[in-house]
Amino acid sequence: MRRLRRQYEIRWAKKEEWVPAMDMIWRTFLQYEGKEYPEESVQHFFDFITGYELYEAFLQGEYQMMIALDGDKLIGAGTIRNGNHLSLLFVEDAYHHRGIGSSILKELCDYLKTEAGERYMSLEAASGAVNFYRKQGFRVVQPEMEISGVRLTPMEKVF
Repeated sequence: MRRLRRQYEIRWAKKEEWVPAMDMIWRTFLQYEGKEYPEESVQHFFDFITGYELYEAFLQGEYQMMIALDGDKLIGAGTIRNGNHLSLLFVEDAYHHRGIGSSILKELCDYLKTEAGERYMSLEAASGAVNFYRKQGFRVVQPEMEISGVRLTPMEKVF
């Protein structure tokens, strides 16, 4: 467990924190990325984060989630799947630009490197997040692509 600026706690999520995390992710997605995507893509994202398969993978430890808390309030979440792929990284709007997303990402990378024995982390960055990930040490590994109306840039960080 790690404290950030003595105010925010960053740790692995518990079972009962799944729904609040997905609610926060959905609200934040709609506020930012959802405005840019076609309705079909927005629905696909909603189906992905609310699907039972994802929750079941979380319960089985195959879809790991780290969260950030301000007291009892869940304010950020990051998930990894397929061993070393960042699947979701979202921070509540009111908490942007406070280092929370960077801290969650750093904790996930540290875990992958030291405990899981991974050599790198991969992700597909939304167009508005590419610069954020560059600042975190990620590099573009393929040109931006479009999948079902969503523009994504494959990136990775070697540890």
